[in-house]
Amino acid sequence: MKLNFFVLVLILSMLGIGTNGFAQKPQVMAYYVPKKTSPPDKLPLHQLTHIIFSFTEVIDNKMQFPNPKQPDLLKLLVKQKKKYPHLKVMIACGGWGGSGGFSDMAATATNRAKFVKSVYDFIQKYQLDGLDMDWEYPGLRGAGNTHRPEDKQNFTQLMKELREALDKTGRKQTLTFASAGWERYYDHVETLEVLKYADYMNVMTYDLAGGGSRITAHHTALGTPFVASEQSEEARKIYKGKPAPSAQRIIDYCLAMNVNPKQLVIGAAFYGRAWKGVKSKNNGLYQPNTGVYAGWLAYSKIRPDYENKNGYVRYWDKEAQAPYLYNKEKEVFITYDDTASVRLKTQFVKQQKLGGIMFWELALDCEKENLLDAIYNESKKK
Repeated sequence: MKLNFFVLVLILSMLGIGTNGFAQKPQVMAYYVPKKTSPPDKLPLHQLTHIIFSFTEVIDNKMQFPNPKQPDLLKLLVKQKKKYPHLKVMIACGGWGGSGGFSDMAATATNRAKFVKSVYDFIQKYQLDGLDMDWEYPGLRGAGNTHRPEDKQNFTQLMKELREALDKTGRKQTLTFASAGWERYYDHVETLEVLKYADYMNVMTYDLAGGGSRITAHHTALGTPFVASEQSEEARKIYKGKPAPSAQRIIDYCLAMNVNPKQLVIGAAFYGRAWKGVKSKNNGLYQPNTGVYAGWLAYSKIRPDYENKNGYVRYWDKEAQAPYLYNKEKEVFITYDDTASVRLKTQFVKQQKLGGIMFWELALDCEKENLLDAIYNESKKK
């Protein structure tokens, strides 16, 4: 009988079906920053497996809220679990502008112990289901954060101690960490060691271009395009014959490191990035620019105000499997995710048998014909 049971489990696993009889679906994780337009009690929580409340920071070697209004909003979010018992409510620590305290905290056993205890107390106080460590970045400069070579080993030790503490809460806890979508990050993290303690690695497959980039490019591409002849000389100098950054490229890189695919969660962007002073060659893609037009455009604004409106034309890059907008008169280029690209990302997750898809961030979505609907509906398909 035992042999037959294990054979059944093996067959079900091969078919993508759990022992409960239901097909295994990708995790759908939303980062969430509360706004007046998206209070916790008005969110489409039935479409999520995890919601990650953002952010706490490392303050005095403890995990703490930098904003006094955040505790009440988190409590309101946790209350929604009565209506959505399947939902895992997590807390994120760090972020691009909030990672300044990580390196010093992780550098000594005393500081780590203080932080880990604060995490345990925080999780218990708010009755949460997990923690996302968003250290941007161990061993590398982020938004002016302190960093040191020892961050590499210290991050591993920190994650080990966090796992041990979370396992003592008496409830199943999900531990994740946010990783960059480019290869150099992984030189500064003991990826396989960290994943012994983390459930998922949330790969930030967005912001792959932007800010001070001298050329326009996709900031959240799925596919991996090469620089072609119709693209600018400047682009060819930057990429040096290598493919542009993409979700596919970094996932292939992680799999080559023997990362368990079920622990990989890719990212979608509910916002776009834009440059100005972009000439019309190749409809503005991979062309020089004169600076940032907008570093942050919510999808809730892109869809009604820019997508095939007001002189902006939507184009589709088959190689990148990503859309972009170009306004020839204004010489503005916009890179973003739309419903077509996030459906393809969700399909990619299922085809590659990855852990799931996450996105930054929920409050930036449209009310109708939105990105989360596209992800959710695609994730339910067999």
